[in-house]
Amino acid sequence: MGLFDQIVSAVGNSNQAGSASQIGAIVNTIQQLSNNTGTDPSTLQSVLSLVGGQVRSSLQQQRAVNGEAQAQAIVNQYSGTQPSPQAVDTLFSSNQQQQLIQQIAQMTGMNLGSIQQMLPVLVPLVLNLLQSGTQTQNPQGGANPVLNAFLDADRDGDVDVADVMQMASRYLSR
Repeated sequence: MGLFDQIVSAVGNSNQAGSASQIGAIVNTIQQLSNNTGTDPSTLQSVLSLVGGQVRSSLQQQRAVNGEAQAQAIVNQYSGTQPSPQAVDTLFSSNQQQQLIQQIAQMTGMNLGSIQQMLPVLVPLVLNLLQSGTQTQNPQGGANPVLNAFLDADRDGDVDVADVMQMASRYLSR
Protein backbone atom coordinates (compact mmCIF):
# COMPACT_ATOMS: atom_id res chain seq x y z
CA MET A 1 0.00 0.00 0.00
CA GLY A 2 1.35 3.42 -0.97
CA LEU A 3 1.98 6.34 1.34
CA PHE A 4 -1.21 8.17 0.41
CA ASP A 5 -3.27 5.02 0.90
CA GLN A 6 -1.70 4.56 4.35
CA ILE A 7 -2.63 8.14 5.25
CA VAL A 8 -6.23 7.71 4.09
CA SER A 9 -6.38 4.46 6.05
CA ALA A 10 -5.03 6.22 9.17
CA VAL A 11 -7.63 8.98 8.82
CA GLY A 12 -10.35 6.34 8.81
CA ASN A 13 -8.90 4.30 11.69
CA SER A 14 -9.82 5.42 15.20
CA ASN A 15 -6.75 3.56 16.55
CA GLN A 16 -4.43 5.89 14.63
CA ALA A 17 -3.80 9.58 15.15
CA GLY A 18 -4.75 10.69 11.62
CA SER A 19 -7.85 12.78 11.05
CA ALA A 20 -9.31 14.87 8.27
CA SER A 21 -8.82 17.98 10.41
CA GLN A 22 -5.12 17.14 10.87
CA ILE A 23 -4.58 16.75 7.13
CA GLY A 24 -6.66 19.88 6.51
CA ALA A 25 -4.48 21.86 8.92
CA ILE A 26 -1.34 20.70 7.08
CA VAL A 27 -2.78 21.67 3.69
CA ASN A 28 -3.98 25.05 5.04
CA THR A 29 -0.56 25.79 6.55
CA ILE A 30 1.10 25.10 3.19
CA GLN A 31 -1.38 27.40 1.45
CA GLN A 32 -0.75 30.13 4.05
CA LEU A 33 3.01 29.73 3.63
CA SER A 34 2.62 30.13 -0.12
CA ASN A 35 0.50 33.26 0.34
CA ASN A 36 2.67 34.79 3.11
CA THR A 37 5.94 34.31 1.25
CA GLY A 38 4.57 35.10 -2.20
CA THR A 39 5.89 31.75 -3.36
CA ASP A 40 4.19 30.22 -6.35
CA PRO A 41 2.37 27.02 -5.28
CA SER A 42 4.24 24.92 -7.85
CA THR A 43 7.57 26.23 -6.55
CA LEU A 44 6.49 25.46 -2.99
CA GLN A 45 5.59 21.94 -4.17
CA SER A 46 9.17 21.53 -5.42
CA VAL A 47 10.55 22.81 -2.13
CA LEU A 48 8.29 20.43 -0.20
CA SER A 49 9.44 17.49 -2.33
CA LEU A 50 13.10 18.24 -1.65
CA VAL A 51 12.51 18.78 2.07
CA GLY A 52 10.47 15.57 2.27
CA GLY A 53 13.25 13.60 0.61
CA GLN A 54 15.79 14.90 3.11
CA VAL A 55 13.49 14.23 6.07
CA ARG A 56 13.13 10.69 4.75
CA SER A 57 16.91 10.20 4.56
CA SER A 58 17.42 11.58 8.05
CA LEU A 59 14.68 9.42 9.58
CA GLN A 60 16.01 6.36 7.77
CA GLN A 61 19.41 7.04 9.30
CA GLN A 62 17.88 7.54 12.76
CA ARG A 63 16.01 4.26 12.40
CA ALA A 64 19.11 2.40 11.22
CA VAL A 65 21.29 3.70 14.04
CA ASN A 66 18.85 4.03 16.93
CA GLY A 67 15.89 1.85 15.99
CA GLU A 68 12.33 2.38 14.85
CA ALA A 69 11.27 3.82 18.21
CA GLN A 70 13.70 6.74 17.80
CA ALA A 71 12.32 7.65 14.38
CA GLN A 72 8.79 7.54 15.84
CA ALA A 73 9.88 9.63 18.85
CA ILE A 74 11.19 12.35 16.52
CA VAL A 75 7.91 12.31 14.59
CA ASN A 76 5.91 12.55 17.81
CA GLN A 77 8.04 15.29 19.34
CA TYR A 78 8.44 17.62 16.39
CA SER A 79 5.34 17.21 14.24
CA GLY A 80 2.97 20.13 14.00
CA THR A 81 1.78 23.13 12.06
CA GLN A 82 3.87 25.70 13.94
CA PRO A 83 7.46 26.60 13.02
CA SER A 84 10.07 24.54 14.87
CA PRO A 85 13.74 25.33 14.37
CA GLN A 86 14.41 22.45 16.82
CA ALA A 87 12.87 19.99 14.34
CA VAL A 88 15.25 21.18 11.64
CA ASP A 89 18.26 21.01 14.00
CA THR A 90 17.29 17.53 15.21
CA LEU A 91 17.06 16.09 11.72
CA PHE A 92 19.85 17.98 9.97
CA SER A 93 23.34 19.10 10.90
CA SER A 94 24.27 22.69 10.03
CA ASN A 95 26.13 21.40 6.98
CA GLN A 96 23.11 19.35 5.83
CA GLN A 97 20.86 22.37 6.29
CA GLN A 98 23.14 24.50 4.12
CA GLN A 99 23.33 21.79 1.45
CA LEU A 100 19.54 21.48 1.41
CA ILE A 101 19.08 25.25 1.17
CA GLN A 102 21.60 25.39 -1.70
CA GLN A 103 19.91 22.49 -3.49
CA ILE A 104 16.48 24.12 -3.19
CA ALA A 105 17.86 27.47 -4.38
CA GLN A 106 19.47 25.85 -7.41
CA MET A 107 16.31 23.96 -8.34
CA THR A 108 13.79 26.74 -7.70
CA GLY A 109 15.66 30.03 -8.08
CA MET A 110 14.47 31.12 -4.64
CA ASN A 111 16.77 33.18 -2.46
CA LEU A 112 18.60 31.46 0.38
CA GLY A 113 17.03 33.54 3.15
CA SER A 114 13.48 32.66 2.09
CA ILE A 115 14.31 28.99 2.00
CA GLN A 116 15.96 29.13 5.40
CA GLN A 117 12.81 30.74 6.83
CA MET A 118 10.59 28.03 5.29
CA LEU A 119 12.45 25.02 6.70
CA PRO A 120 11.18 25.39 10.30
CA VAL A 121 7.62 25.39 8.91
CA LEU A 122 7.96 22.61 6.32
CA VAL A 123 9.86 20.05 8.40
CA PRO A 124 7.20 19.87 11.17
CA LEU A 125 4.51 19.63 8.48
CA VAL A 126 6.17 16.59 6.93
CA LEU A 127 6.51 15.04 10.39
CA ASN A 128 2.86 15.88 11.12
CA LEU A 129 1.83 14.01 8.00
CA LEU A 130 3.86 11.02 9.18
CA GLN A 131 2.30 11.20 12.64
CA SER A 132 -1.10 10.39 11.16
CA GLY A 133 -0.27 6.67 11.40
CA THR A 134 0.77 6.80 15.05
CA GLN A 135 -1.11 4.36 17.27
CA THR A 136 -3.35 6.28 19.67
CA GLN A 137 -3.10 3.65 22.42
CA ASN A 138 0.69 3.24 22.19
CA PRO A 139 2.18 6.31 20.48
CA GLN A 140 5.81 5.43 21.27
CA GLY A 141 5.77 1.70 20.66
CA GLY A 142 3.10 0.75 18.16
CA ALA A 143 3.90 0.28 14.50
CA ASN A 144 3.22 3.37 12.40
CA PRO A 145 2.27 2.21 8.88
CA VAL A 146 2.46 5.75 7.47
CA LEU A 147 6.00 6.23 8.77
CA ASN A 148 6.98 2.76 7.56
CA ALA A 149 5.55 3.43 4.08
CA PHE A 150 7.43 6.74 3.98
CA LEU A 151 10.73 5.21 5.05
CA ASP A 152 10.51 2.00 3.08
CA ALA A 153 8.32 2.97 0.13
CA ASP A 154 9.25 0.84 -2.85
CA ARG A 155 12.93 1.45 -2.27
CA ASP A 156 13.20 3.56 -5.42
CA GLY A 157 14.01 6.72 -3.46
CA ASP A 158 10.92 8.41 -4.85
CA VAL A 159 8.54 9.25 -2.04
CA ASP A 160 7.17 12.63 -3.00
CA VAL A 161 5.56 14.40 -0.07
CA ALA A 162 4.31 17.17 -2.35
CA ASP A 163 2.33 14.66 -4.41
CA VAL A 164 0.85 13.23 -1.22
CA MET A 165 -0.15 16.73 -0.09
CA GLN A 166 -1.86 17.36 -3.44
CA MET A 167 -3.75 14.07 -3.19
CA ALA A 168 -4.71 14.86 0.40
CA SER A 169 -6.03 18.25 -0.62
CA ARG A 170 -8.14 16.68 -3.37
CA TYR A 171 -9.31 13.97 -0.97
CA LEU A 172 -10.48 16.57 1.56
CA SER A 173 -12.32 18.51 -1.17
CA ARG A 174 -14.62 15.57 -1.94
